[in-house]
Amino acid sequence: MPDDVILDLPTAADTEALGQRLATLARAGDAILLEGPIGAGKSCLARAFIRARLGREEEVPSPTFTLVQVYEDGGTEIWHADLYRLTHPDEVWELGLDDAFTSAICLVEWPDRLGAHVPPDALRIRLEALGDGRRAVLSGGREELVRALTHD
Repeated sequence: MPDDVILDLPTAADTEALGQRLATLARAGDAILLEGPIGAGKSCLARAFIRARLGREEEVPSPTFTLVQVYEDGGTEIWHADLYRLTHPDEVWELGLDDAFTSAICLVEWPDRLGAHVPPDALRIRLEALGDGRRAVLSGGREELVRALTHD
């Protein structure tokens, strides 16, 4: 996808709605990279995604200290990774992310820690402050996924 797609998210509910919509469209092998500063809404979006996929009020703790939380969704694993504490890109392989990138849906916070290990077809969602709300800037990813996210 050549151009970035920009979505305004005026409220936290709008960020959650984006996560929920993404959950209906993602499939095994999708890597979704959540970028932005602390407090930008990365975990909010990931929690909404996971809860939408699991169809219940699942407890979705931040993986800041465990680095990875894995959820089972009817034969598809969902990996929620927070790489903030990694000190070297090669540490992602110790977590098993290399296999997860091909077989699971991966939601990755702080993907800059991946270095050169970023999956080439990953969907990047950069969350930025926009007044009292946020803006999501989407790039990369499967074209049909991005198109579906931006059209009702």
